[in-house]
Amino acid sequence: MSIAEIIDMPAAHAPLIPPRPPLAPDDLSSLGRLALIRRNAIATWGQRAYEDDVVPGRFFGRSSFILNTPDAIRHVLVENYENYTRTPAGIRVLRPILGEGLLLAEGRAWKNQRRTLAPAFAPRAIPLLVPHMLAATDDAITALREQCGQPVDLREAMQRLTLDIAGRTMFSFEIEKHGAALRGFVNDYGDRLAQPRLLDLILPMGWPSPSDLSRALFRRRWTRFMQKLIAERRAKGAVEGDGALHDLFGLMVAARDPETNEAFTDEQLGDQVSTMILAGHETTATALFWSLYLLALDPATQEKLAAEARRARASGSFDTARLTFTRAVLDETMRLYPPAFLIVRAAAGPDTLAGFHVASRDVVLISPWLLHRHEKLWDQPNAFRPSRFLPGAPPPDRFAYLPFGVGPRVCIGAQFALTEATLALAKLIAEFNVELIDRAPVVPVGVVTTQPDRSPRFRISRRDP
Repeated sequence: MSIAEIIDMPAAHAPLIPPRPPLAPDDLSSLGRLALIRRNAIATWGQRAYEDDVVPGRFFGRSSFILNTPDAIRHVLVENYENYTRTPAGIRVLRPILGEGLLLAEGRAWKNQRRTLAPAFAPRAIPLLVPHMLAATDDAITALREQCGQPVDLREAMQRLTLDIAGRTMFSFEIEKHGAALRGFVNDYGDRLAQPRLLDLILPMGWPSPSDLSRALFRRRWTRFMQKLIAERRAKGAVEGDGALHDLFGLMVAARDPETNEAFTDEQLGDQVSTMILAGHETTATALFWSLYLLALDPATQEKLAAEARRARASGSFDTARLTFTRAVLDETMRLYPPAFLIVRAAAGPDTLAGFHVASRDVVLISPWLLHRHEKLWDQPNAFRPSRFLPGAPPPDRFAYLPFGVGPRVCIGAQFALTEATLALAKLIAEFNVELIDRAPVVPVGVVTTQPDRSPRFRISRRDP
């Protein structure tokens, strides 16, 4: 069956099966794998990775293990998580843009940061930030109305929307005047420095690779930019009063470690702001884009979501509790296109996983992309079926569905991101019918997040009142 036939298949008769990259040979060499990683890490896996519980291998002299069994994943991410740390290559790639923030911190530093930040991202804090989310989405809808009937790049529109939400929820101001610079930083880093090169993989951490020198230059420019945003927020707080600004920055400034009563230093604040803006903005934009793409391919599902969203709008309140089908669409989208497609850990000491001996420095890979499409864990794993996540459906194993990770290091902003994405998607589909102009398949690419290989053009039209 051709891609066009799959795309045009009526959802009422058979579920949509969206395009995905071709499978790699199961016996791919380390150099062949590295070459593919630089183009599309998702395309480095063969059929065994979608069928076997554990896929052992070798990668530049070290044993590696792809884990697809929930019990082994529980062991690595929960029961013995302190034995599994980020790899040197992962630290090299992420530290220049995230610094020593929560995502990269280890040991006691991570525990202190997690305790300190927890109140800012507790469920009770989310309602304070929802007005920022709704206002930014309403402004995005107003701008999109001007493009009805014309080709529109919804990927860029979602990046602008989530960046605006990130700015308003973090700093209480519209970040659009800094948007071009911020997107320039992110695109430049993604294009030049985010993919690991051979020397990143084989050199000890204390030995800088050529890419590390470029990353250090980037780090200096990026840090100055973050400090500029923070200074602007502090100036706004001095004029309007910090107590009047209900945002994440204010919550982080006020946060104290419950054991030591220490606050974040200015340098630590900069790293936390970088982590929250980048992790939240990019991953949520990606989830919204893929949701809109799938809904454009599946008009029946789009109409069902639109009916729910319009009922919520008619009630006078967009409340996530009313948007169960919208949330199911997002959950299924993140199953098929998990924002973070790969978790890589290095063993600090020996261990046993699913009957395999793991030595110190061996590499363990947990891929939500593979796990979410594994043939032993899901019925029709490659099909788009939001009904899997509706109330009353059997819930997936907690260690088989990892859009935000799991265990002590589960994403601290998961509830924030889900609230933001659910409200934004519902408001957008309540307002617009979304269809694709460009019918060529869009293939997911794994770089840092699960990105589309290109930005297709959509057509949007106003729904009847």
